[in-house]
Amino acid sequence: MIEDAWLVGRINRGDNEALHRIYEKYKHDLVTLAGALLADSSAADDVVHDVFISFIQRARQFRLTGSLKGFLCTCVANRARNRNVSESRIIHAQDAQMAESPELRAQQDEQVAQVERALAALPYEQREVLSLRMYGDMRFREIARELQVSINTVQGRYRYAMQKLHTILDD
Repeated sequence: MIEDAWLVGRINRGDNEALHRIYEKYKHDLVTLAGALLADSSAADDVVHDVFISFIQRARQFRLTGSLKGFLCTCVANRARNRNVSESRIIHAQDAQMAESPELRAQQDEQVAQVERALAALPYEQREVLSLRMYGDMRFREIARELQVSINTVQGRYRYAMQKLHTILDD
């Protein structure tokens, strides 16, 4: 958090290297969050790039009032919501590490596809809360504030999402 405040101060003074540092620091988490919300890896990359382009355009006027990661996660979630991608699409996982054998790789790919289908089957509101909590590493109170709903609503959506995932994956 202290580093983020320092980086934002540098950005306000026009330091492009600070923008690059923020991008590198949060890119992976934001792409993961967007991927979970959109169920489409290429759309996830597009959303994160759009968020950073918007952030760069107003970087000199940006004032940090809370968590920078929370702010960026909220921007990604909002951009993903606006994208209105069909929930039936599935993320095509691209694993950076090669599996030990083609059979193991095929098994891992099938497991990833099952989880992605299960996530895509969740109602958007539940998937959003689950993704912000798990991939965005946000607390329920932060999520409630950003989504402008009660903390009980956030906790309920999270609980229902987890129950539905268990049900889908157990079948």
